[in-house]
Amino acid sequence: MLTDSSIPDGVLTDGSILNGPAPDRPPLDRPVPDEPLAAGRLPDGLTPDDLPAYVYDLASLDEHAAAVRAALPGIELYYAVKANPDPELLRVLARHVDGFEVSSGGELAHVRGLFPGARVALGGPGKTDAELFGAVTRLHVESPGELRRLLASGRRADVLLRVNLDVPVAGASLAMGGGATPFGMDPGGIAECVTLLSGQEAVRLRGIHAHLASGLAAPALLELAAAVLEYARGLGVTEINLGGGMAVSYTDPDARFDWRSYGEGLAGLRRPGEVLRIEPGRALTVYCGRYVTRVIDVKRVHGELFAVVAGGTHHLRTPATKGHSQPLAALPPGEPVTIVGQLCTPKDVLAHRMPVRLAVGDIVEFTMAGAYAWNISHHDFLMHPKPGFHYG
Repeated sequence: MLTDSSIPDGVLTDGSILNGPAPDRPPLDRPVPDEPLAAGRLPDGLTPDDLPAYVYDLASLDEHAAAVRAALPGIELYYAVKANPDPELLRVLARHVDGFEVSSGGELAHVRGLFPGARVALGGPGKTDAELFGAVTRLHVESPGELRRLLASGRRADVLLRVNLDVPVAGASLAMGGGATPFGMDPGGIAECVTLLSGQEAVRLRGIHAHLASGLAAPALLELAAAVLEYARGLGVTEINLGGGMAVSYTDPDARFDWRSYGEGLAGLRRPGEVLRIEPGRALTVYCGRYVTRVIDVKRVHGELFAVVAGGTHHLRTPATKGHSQPLAALPPGEPVTIVGQLCTPKDVLAHRMPVRLAVGDIVEFTMAGAYAWNISHHDFLMHPKPGFHYG
């Protein structure tokens, strides 16, 4: 896995993993506890001064990624790096995925630094010339204008056209297609690109890319896949990237995406000669991460109870962005308390009215923090210290 025949000699050709550059914060090789933390208890080797911290369970990630891979026979599996680019997580995932989907030159350089021979697909709207004309040989083209720039450059590339089909995406937590969004092209734009590519030798049409929605269960994703495949067959292409979007529930963490039925459904839809690819992100890494912090203050304001913890949404933006309470590991029951961070904004809320008992000094462990957490947060607002990172 993770090799690309287009990569020059001297790079990885056997799927082995090289040590890449260190992350921009010092990792601490301390063990991850096997069980959730009790209030007031710290992971082994940590002190209150080490908090807040992200704690990643690499063994559980390895197990989960292996199970996903096993549920998808005959389907190519790429990881969407935007979900979490942590180098240690990527090293685990590299054992199981066929490649990486990146959405910027920065993500590309990060992945190439870790795995020089990895198969990589570059997507994302608004590609710069440096990104569009770079070394990646498989590109997800977002518009006729982007394709014209690529053709004018004279470089060689294989392209997938990103399709925005007008199909229902009801129930999605985030719609990336199915109507007027800035992602991809409607059928008119696709037809224009097909005409531009007619007779081209340097830039070859390989297929389509269709990441239409996020937050869907397996049956809904399979319905979308069927619609995308019907469209692809009408174009006469055989390489189809169906994107990601597998449902993750922050309100019911035990509700997991049904990878087995999804894999069986895709196998039933795929025709001989077709290459089907998916590129999950959140659904692969979200469960392996925890954000651990401590209570600094507890107070009542106009009858409402608040616990102020070290850190906040500048470390873990997900709950503020998605409007949910970040799931908590078990704590003693108590009067509902809203858990907030240290920022000078009323939006710095990690969890609303949780029925738990908290006191100054208690340890609070937020689960499901392995995706779209640290890497999408506004780190430098108020310039508080950055969290530590711990792996086990």
